[in-house]
Amino acid sequence: MHGGAVKIRLKAPPVDGAANDELVRFVAARLGVHRQEVEIVAGVTARAKRVRVSGTGLSEEQVVRRLCGGPAS
Repeated sequence: MHGGAVKIRLKAPPVDGAANDELVRFVAARLGVHRQEVEIVAGVTARAKRVRVSGTGLSEEQVVRRLCGGPAS
């Protein structure tokens, strides 16, 4: 966590949407949802992004824990 946000470091460069694609894949994999259920709703061209995820059935705390690499419970 970084100032109330989850900070994720990606290897893909921010060129032609590569970093956004990698972010969506990462979030989907960590949360166990399809990529189509992850949407960048704000900040598509910025470093700070807002992401909407549907279909998880998880609480906000569980989502944050999974994204930060903690146990999935």
